[in-house]
Amino acid sequence: TLSEPNSLEPFSPLSNCTVDTSYRFVFYQVSYSIIFLLGLVSNSLALRRLCSSTCTINSTAIYLVSLSTADLFFVISLPMRIYYYHQKITFVLTYISLYGGIFFLVCIAVDRYWAVVHPLMSSVRRLRTARVVSGGIWCLVLGLSISLPLLQSAASHHDRPCLFDPSSLRHKTVILVVLGIVLGSFLLPTLILLYSYCRVLTVLRHPRHRCRSQRHNRRHTLRIIYWVLGVYLMCFLPYHINLLGFTLTQVKLLPHCGLARVTEAVHPVVLTLASANCCLNPLIYYFSSNLMKREGSGGWGSGSQSRRSFQTTSQKLPNQCNM
Repeated sequence: TLSEPNSLEPFSPLSNCTVDTSYRFVFYQVSYSIIFLLGLVSNSLALRRLCSSTCTINSTAIYLVSLSTADLFFVISLPMRIYYYHQKITFVLTYISLYGGIFFLVCIAVDRYWAVVHPLMSSVRRLRTARVVSGGIWCLVLGLSISLPLLQSAASHHDRPCLFDPSSLRHKTVILVVLGIVLGSFLLPTLILLYSYCRVLTVLRHPRHRCRSQRHNRRHTLRIIYWVLGVYLMCFLPYHINLLGFTLTQVKLLPHCGLARVTEAVHPVVLTLASANCCLNPLIYYFSSNLMKREGSGGWGSGSQSRRSFQTTSQKLPNQCNM
């Protein structure tokens, strides 16, 4: 499968280039146990705070609730992954968390983009819009997570449903299609996230954001940006780079023995990094809680309130700053 390279090993055209990864079972048991405990506690606390605090119900909070829920899907699957690693249910829950995390982190980035770059267009950040977007993402993530194992089962051997034969033209085509879907589900959101944060950083460097009245919000926004970027790149980038390298070696598009060995050896590490995302995401709530309270006190979904706040701030700027 895409989540476990060794399942391709019996049919691999580079079978002589394999490495001993028997350590991965103990490695997974230890790392997943730690992630389970940290992820369960941190996401449960974040969800409890988000759902019980009525003054912070805004678009950012909606995306954070969805993000924590997606992470909990993965957390509850970890005991099953430790003891029954090849069960399909764990595969589905893993991809719900992995790509749910990617998409909702991008939603937070786009939410900050509209809040900072286009503050007058408050309708884009209304609760109804956030709920519709979150619902659409859930449908997309669930569809992808369920369709990938179904596609795999349809193309693989009936007696060995978890294995692909990369030497088969039919299987090679399916492998490349799945790889394209997975990489597209990562690359497109990454481009959106980077564009959104680059625009936000450009605006925050503007002199009007150096005023004393706006330094506090600017500081919290920067913390969110740096944390999301750090978590996103550290957790997801190594996994997808390694996945690309391993898959290309297995289908003989890049038949390099050294690359095959390296990608197979580091897979448990990059998969654990991707899994650790569920423990790091709740800290985004910590960094953004002050911003949500400030925005929530202004009334969610109130375009006139946002315009009045922006106009008031603009009128005060000449007296507060040396422009």
